[in-house]
Order: sequence, then structure tokens, then C-alpha cells
Amino acid sequence: MANLKYKRILLKLSGEALAGQQGYGINIDVLAQVASEICEAHSMGAEVGIVIGGGNIFRGVAASTQGMDRASSDYMGMLATSINALALQDALEKRGVQTRVLSAIEMAQIAEPYIRRRAVRHLEKKRLVIFASGTGNPFFTTDTAAALRGMEIGAEILLKATNVDGTYDKDPKKFPDAKKFATLTHREALNKGLNVMDSTALSLCMDNKLPIITFKLMEKGNIIRILKGETIGTLIN
Repeated sequence: MANLKYKRILLKLSGEALAGQQGYGINIDVLAQVASEICEAHSMGAEVGIVIGGGNIFRGVAASTQGMDRASSDYMGMLATSINALALQDALEKRGVQTRVLSAIEMAQIAEPYIRRRAVRHLEKKRLVIFASGTGNPFFTTDTAAALRGMEIGAEILLKATNVDGTYDKDPKKFPDAKKFATLTHREALNKGLNVMDSTALSLCMDNKLPIITFKLMEKGNIIRILKGETIGTLIN
């Protein structure tokens, strides 16, 4: 086992990240790259839990703004996360790593039900664990699910993968003068209204002292650098 700063992590992936440049669905090349990065982290001895969103397939919040019942649209979004979880499981196991999908909504034919002790045991047995279906409740995002699962499994840090290299005061793709933060406190991120995670997830991390690192997912080797303790992205602590 390598000398890692973080031994157990919770990795939060957005569904949109899996879509790549096509903007929807699952891009197989992107999926393969993400799986390779995760497997490399696992091979170094890290215990990895993963929460994945479903925005590449269905966005519950967007549907609710167009008149769909919020609870119904959120449940549809949870099912979308399960599709992504199965796709990621397949990509990981093709690389020889045992992977388990644990779902907050019971789907006996495709995933194990989420039980905290079972999840921890899988991690102890060096299996990758993917948490599907968010928290299992409407009105909560997959960011909140990531914060919750991170604390339940005793993760030392929550890694929030994004399409930019950290947290900025405004969108760096639209504003060339956007300022990147090296470090922030949870409260600063909340007070500044920064697009890190939703306020429920941030508050949960703050109350339970779970640090967050936001970083660019598609930059090869970033997860490994973080595990080794290198300064990557933005640390929220």
C-alpha cells in the first residue's frame, strides 16, 4: 500500500460528467477514463465509495420547473443515477476490480439494498462501492447523498469532481477574471453562495467536520495526486 494521506474517500461524480461533449447519455470513452482513474486509486490501497448523479439522463429539478410533480421527478432522477451506477460498475469490473452497487431504493435484481454496515464491510474487503438512488428521498440532491454517505462510511474526505479545476467566485468559463480559491471554510462557501454543492450538503459537511476538495475530473492523475496529499483544486475545511 502506498503512503496515502487519505485512506477512505467518498468520490462524488456528476451524471453530466459521463456525457462528455455530447451533453447527454453515457460517453463510453469518458466512462473508461473515469473507471481507470478510480481503479488506479484503488490499486494504491484507497477504499473508495462513489456517489453518482443522473443529470445526463434526467434532471428532476428541471422537470419540476416545467410543471411535473417534484417528488415524482426526483424519483425519476434517482432511477437515472442507478443507470449510471450500473454502467460504472461494468466499466470498473472490466478492469478487474470487484464492485458493488448499493441502492437507496430497493431493486433486488440489479443492486443490493443500502445498509451502512454492509457498505463498510465491502470497503474493508477492498471492493469499490457505488451508492445509487441518492438518499432514497425526494427533495434531496445527490450532493446531499454524497455528504450523507461520506459520513456514514467514515470517509476522511469528500472529493467533488467537476469540469473546472477548483472553486471560483464566478463561472471561469464565462468570466476570464474569475478568481480561484485555494482554500475556503464551509461557512465561507455557504455565505458567498459559491457553486460547490447545495446548501444542505455543505451544511451537513460543516456540522460533521467533513472536508471537501473540488477538482477537475478529466485531468489525468488528479485523484492520485489528492490521495498523496498534493495541493489540487480547492480545499473546503
